[in-house]
Amino acid sequence: MKVLEKSEVKTTCFHCGEDVVTDDIIVDDKHFCCSGCKTVYEIINKNELCQYYDITNSPGINQKAKIREGKFDFLDDEKIIDKLIHFKDETQQHVIFYLPQMHCSSCIWILEHLNKINKGIIKSQVNFIKKEVTVIYDFKITSLKKVAETLTLIGYEPHINLSDVNSNKIKKYDRTKIVKLGIAGFCFGNIMMLSFPEYFSLEKLEDPALKYWFNYLNLFLSLPVFFYSASEFFISGFKGLRQRFLNIDAPIALAVLITFSRSVYEIISSTGAGYLDSMSGIVFFMLIGRYFQNRTYQSISFDRDYTSYFPLGVSVFNDDGIEKQISVADLKVGDRIKIHNDEIIPADAILFMGKATIDYSFVTGESLPIDKSIGEIVYAGGKQTSGAIELEVVKEVSQSYLTQLWNNEAFQAKKEEVKVSFIHRISRYFTYALFTVALSSATYWYFHDTTKVWSALTAVLIVACPCALLLSATFTNGNMIRILNKYKLYVKNSAVIERMANIDTIVFDKTGTITEQRKSEIVYQGQDLTTEQSQLIRSLANQSNHPLSKSVVSHLPFNKTLLVKSYKEFKGFGTSALINGNSVKMGSSEFVLNQKSLQVNSGSRVYLSINDEFLGCFIVKNSYREGLEKIVSALGSQYELKIVSGDNASEATYLKTLFGEKTEMLFDQKPEDKLNYIKNLQDQHKKVLMIGDGLNDAGALMQSDVGIAISDDTNNFSPACDAVLSGKQFSLLNELINYCRKEKVIIYASFTLSIIYNFIGLFFAVQGNLQPVIAAILMPVSSISIVLLTTGMSALYELKLKKHKA
Repeated sequence: MKVLEKSEVKTTCFHCGEDVVTDDIIVDDKHFCCSGCKTVYEIINKNELCQYYDITNSPGINQKAKIREGKFDFLDDEKIIDKLIHFKDETQQHVIFYLPQMHCSSCIWILEHLNKINKGIIKSQVNFIKKEVTVIYDFKITSLKKVAETLTLIGYEPHINLSDVNSNKIKKYDRTKIVKLGIAGFCFGNIMMLSFPEYFSLEKLEDPALKYWFNYLNLFLSLPVFFYSASEFFISGFKGLRQRFLNIDAPIALAVLITFSRSVYEIISSTGAGYLDSMSGIVFFMLIGRYFQNRTYQSISFDRDYTSYFPLGVSVFNDDGIEKQISVADLKVGDRIKIHNDEIIPADAILFMGKATIDYSFVTGESLPIDKSIGEIVYAGGKQTSGAIELEVVKEVSQSYLTQLWNNEAFQAKKEEVKVSFIHRISRYFTYALFTVALSSATYWYFHDTTKVWSALTAVLIVACPCALLLSATFTNGNMIRILNKYKLYVKNSAVIERMANIDTIVFDKTGTITEQRKSEIVYQGQDLTTEQSQLIRSLANQSNHPLSKSVVSHLPFNKTLLVKSYKEFKGFGTSALINGNSVKMGSSEFVLNQKSLQVNSGSRVYLSINDEFLGCFIVKNSYREGLEKIVSALGSQYELKIVSGDNASEATYLKTLFGEKTEMLFDQKPEDKLNYIKNLQDQHKKVLMIGDGLNDAGALMQSDVGIAISDDTNNFSPACDAVLSGKQFSLLNELINYCRKEKVIIYASFTLSIIYNFIGLFFAVQGNLQPVIAAILMPVSSISIVLLTTGMSALYELKLKKHKA
């Protein structure tokens, strides 16, 4: 057996940095790997923008894949323009394009100088985190289509899909929480400042009138806090009570109400200064914690559907046979469409003309493409990989096989988050205990000193509100979300962390999840190949778009492609040709050796022969993610592991050695099969974590208790899910799950600390002798202590993550 190595190439492309395999493409003594990269350089150089290359070495995007002419013709359609633009007046239009190619400071620089390349562009501004560029252009000088073509010319083809016109044009940022937080903070600070004379018993030194006005100023400042900033606690608590469910917001709302009511009474009756500083402080710290917890990674969408995957425009033939671009949403049954190489098929259709080799890996999980004959149906979501084809639409986009998946109830109902949270359960018991202490205190003073009944009752409710519990939860979850983001696990919300901690079963997809996307391992078994034989085989393989042929091409050392004659491709078997007078064949054993193909469990095999002499075969296997064996070993000792894949069972034997004989493995599973499998596990009272990557996993990801989408580029498409994990961090999967399980430990620890403060406060409260200064000290000290404890413990548990990452 001999594994062929590629020859080393020292020269790299000046534009994109990839290896240069020919010295034919040179401009200004600069080498380029393809004519596309050369063209982009010439455009940048012509417009005096070569500083682009000074900021970052070889910052460009490879341009070997040529963009076909007329690809953006659909952007001349007024209906589409109206749906895509975000602003329009008499002279200009604003549009936001998503550019997944953006990756460095050079990209930002060139994209913010588009006006030098297209004079109709007034201004362009980059949002690097979201990989978006906002373009303001004069539509009397240029057009939306020309703006898109300008971006494409310099290597930043905009990603435009069906969801861009189906969603709202602008998702307005909700500033309500920020405004509430700001008002509560402003009022809290000023109320505390005005309360200093009361804290330190300075009433004898002050003018009585000044004290009077300070109290009423405090009351005035507390009104927006009570009626506006604290409104969400009252609303949430009321909704919970209507459903006969006591959530954590109900006792907090009660504490705010009691504190405010007693303070109003004391100020109006001139019997005291009240506890408005404590009330506003409670609201302020609660809002900080809630804001901190609710932050998510803004550049990722967790609720994508098929419209985020489908293209916006498609080529259609009219009655006169003329090709034009229309919106995919306007496709009708009976339309004749043209799909070019590497384009997505947007609707179920029948192949009418051309050679169809459809890659369904993202839709079904099948790792190898499927050849289709004229008259066969081609399902939506597949990618054409062998030139242009013509099809006739048989179902509208919304009625296709793939899109029907989104009608499943798993996509309609949100996962239960509120009633299952252990925070609400603790809060319920805490509330019962609080009422017991308050009523006991009131009862005691009723028989001993009736003047202290009201003071004791309200003081207990003020000082022992469960805000510390909510603060513990919000700051713990906020810290954990921040740390998980650092390790490229982006969770949808804090409830995902809690559900993750409760899982007992993990279900893996195979293709693209535990295997590397667009990557394979290839070895050669057989006679040593001479340079001439290698050149003949590579020249034949170069004629085919089949992934196995592409794997052979990438594995063999680069040589000049020879003239190929009498090329033939036999569907499902192989290819043959006459090259330099030699008959060359490659394909299945049945095709090359006239022997029946055997089912093998070690990948796909490509057999070779030259002049009917058998030389050997290439074995092409999936490339599994780094560290998979260690992950499986670690997870297998804690959870029940399963594999559910849309791919075939060709590597089942290897997976059995990796996961163990007892691991249940299902192959050739359709999207609905995966979803139903998750349902069946849940019916057995399993808490299921589903890990997948493609559209075929979307239903299962939504049905599971937690769905994690593995993405090798978190800014590109990933299906609807609860969390997105970068493929580069897959080796940390076990540690990340264990980190989520620490949530309860941190919350219980901080809650225990808050109980100590509550006991101190209750000591004064049950005596009916709670002074404002005591409440003013306990509230911020307990809040700050909890913040420090949760932050410290989160950082402490992070050390294990750092250790494994290192």
